[in-house]
Amino acid sequence: MKKTRLPLLLAVGFAVLLPSLLPADTVVEEIVARVNNEIVTRTEYNRSRDQLKQEIQQQDPANAERIFAEKQRDVLRDLIDQQLLLQKAKDLGITGDTELIKRLDEMRKQMNLETMDDLEKAAEAQGASYEDFKQTMRNQIITQRVIGQEVGSKLAMNKDDEKKFYEQHRAEMEHPEQVRLSEILIAPKMPAKPAAGPDAKPEPPSEAETEAALAAAKAKAEDLLDQIHKGAKFEDLAKKYSDGPSAKDGGDLSYFKRGTMPKELDDKVFALKAGEVSDVIRTKQGYVILLAAEHEMAGIPTLKEAEPRIQDAMYMQKLQPALRAYLTTLREQAFIDYKPGYIDTGASAKQTKPVETADKEAGAKNLKKKKKLGVF
Repeated sequence: MKKTRLPLLLAVGFAVLLPSLLPADTVVEEIVARVNNEIVTRTEYNRSRDQLKQEIQQQDPANAERIFAEKQRDVLRDLIDQQLLLQKAKDLGITGDTELIKRLDEMRKQMNLETMDDLEKAAEAQGASYEDFKQTMRNQIITQRVIGQEVGSKLAMNKDDEKKFYEQHRAEMEHPEQVRLSEILIAPKMPAKPAAGPDAKPEPPSEAETEAALAAAKAKAEDLLDQIHKGAKFEDLAKKYSDGPSAKDGGDLSYFKRGTMPKELDDKVFALKAGEVSDVIRTKQGYVILLAAEHEMAGIPTLKEAEPRIQDAMYMQKLQPALRAYLTTLREQAFIDYKPGYIDTGASAKQTKPVETADKEAGAKNLKKKKKLGVF
């Protein structure tokens, strides 16, 4: 199922000092919007707008200009949405710190780095601010948790709804025979030989060295297959030992239709039932073990077979309007204002704008709700 883009989860927050605390020659960031006591700056707005344009260009370059013209109107809405969700997270006591550490550590392992300091250096080597990167990831985690807790958990789906959805979309579910494969690839480790001189090419391994490397790779693959037969999880072994690019995903290669692979491999793969693994297979890259995670026969799947995908589709179908309604409620409970010339496409007619009042003693500006409903 195609993933839905949720731009409100991707914006980066920046702290902006009050003008009274800044040196006289400091340029103050332009404020585009105020959401309670938080602000959205022009830098954030432009960055989010540029990111949207880049994403659309990558996804659909032929129609990028038209799609961007339609979606750019929602940039401020999405930034305000994020602020509302982050503020709600504070009320709920959601920080995301534990999950952030876990995700960063998973990223470190996928990149084969020894320490978190190495991960920070790798980010900075690519010209990225590590602190900004972490804050972006933290915001994603926090907003996802708020949406899941406050919206997703309250979406009701019953068997009758699933059956109705299945009947309405039966024709769309028809497919040829296909298997979902995962792999563990063990590539031979050829000995590295230095070049004879500065301009010379490295000497290739000898036939004996090549045979030895292949034998070692095969022995390792057979040992892993034995571990799988004894109960080891395929996904865990793939993450730890596979030399394939899919290792970080537990070896997942997604779906293959019958006839799309070489016949010899095709015959072996489609002879597997769901959950079965192949023998060790010799390929150009080395030795591979394949898992048939799913095996779907040609035709229309039964309701039971299609149930997980139906539930995912129904969840996303219900989530978007429910999330929009929830964010509208948060807007109506908040103080929101934005600069003329900018549009909040998610605004509610019941929103309240903040009113600036002079505070002579503090020499600062406070936000007060209309009709003297209080200061915060």
